[in-house]
Amino acid sequence: MKNRALKRLIYSLSVLLAFLSYFPVTSYGSIKKDTVINNTGFKIKTIIIDAGHGANPAGAGHFSPGASGSFSKERNVTLAIALKLQKAVEKDMTGVKAVLTRANENDVSFERRAEIANENKGDVFISIHCNSLSDRRVSRRVGTKHHKPVYKTSLVPDRSGKGVLLLVYALKRTREAENEIKRNQVEGDSELDGGALDPNDPITIILTNEYKRKFRQQSINLATLLNKEFVETDGRPSDGIRDQSIYVLCHSSMPSVLVETGYINNPDDEAYLNSEEGQNTIVNSIVRALTNFKNEVEQVSK
Repeated sequence: MKNRALKRLIYSLSVLLAFLSYFPVTSYGSIKKDTVINNTGFKIKTIIIDAGHGANPAGAGHFSPGASGSFSKERNVTLAIALKLQKAVEKDMTGVKAVLTRANENDVSFERRAEIANENKGDVFISIHCNSLSDRRVSRRVGTKHHKPVYKTSLVPDRSGKGVLLLVYALKRTREAENEIKRNQVEGDSELDGGALDPNDPITIILTNEYKRKFRQQSINLATLLNKEFVETDGRPSDGIRDQSIYVLCHSSMPSVLVETGYINNPDDEAYLNSEEGQNTIVNSIVRALTNFKNEVEQVSK
């Protein structure tokens, strides 16, 4: 979301604040509009679509296979949804390009996924996943010994999870997010200090904090729009919006949301996630939310 107008405005505001600091201020008026992003003419042009997990590429080392259901694997479901979502975004959202972090079965490292998002100057990052619950420990009485009950503990699959979950990056990984914002949003602007900003310079700090605040706010706003579409339009259960320490969310320098599309170890959800109808419904909900988000962001920018 590189935006020189934003930087120029913040620079001007910082100078103004420095000037005003010489004069006493007795009262403050309420600020109702986000003046920092007004009049920037910002447009959402690139959406990054991340199909979670993947198969082990030939000769590769570590990979993240994801969860499994009774007949399907998360990595295959997420790729199918991501491919459909890419087509739908470019068809239904005029002037918007959709970039995939992976377009085949092979896994891509967390680091590379974030790099792809940043290299393509993404404006929004959507990561597609499937949820799963861990097995439950269950104890049952199997007899007695010395007049005392004897219990045996075993693992039992927990298939009670159902519906969607939206994740945004956790605040405890703020430092990582700040580093990515400095690298991809703040540094290299020729209009400020010759394109070589000092990371400790007040202007750089102001810019970084503003981007961080804005990306966090917009990530939550987008997650809210997504949740509304899933629940109110599709009638699906939802575990709501949570923050979590996820590498690709805090290292992608843009508003980012991870969508847990359903519980693959729940029989009903697994059937839904693997059906054409289910996948198309998920895709349509995401596109509607992205369209509403785009309209909101660009309206503020006017």
